[in-house]
Amino acid sequence: MDVRIGVIHTAKEIDVELSEDVDRDELVKSVEDALGDDGKVLWLTDRKGRRFGVPSRRVAWVEIGGPHDERRVGFGGP
Repeated sequence: MDVRIGVIHTAKEIDVELSEDVDRDELVKSVEDALGDDGKVLWLTDRKGRRFGVPSRRVAWVEIGGPHDERRVGFGGP
């Protein structure tokens, strides 16, 4: 599952690929909890075990992809 995070005052995004067994509802709850207070940090662990932290006051938006989203490259059809 992919999570993209927009950061205030920068055009770049943070893209974290989570493991396939992440519970989507628990992920949404943890994002809401972290963003509910400016003093918190949104922590995510990617599929390789690396941890990413973003201060909640710097998060502009969060996009949570589906558990089986595929990235398509090239000119292939759907």
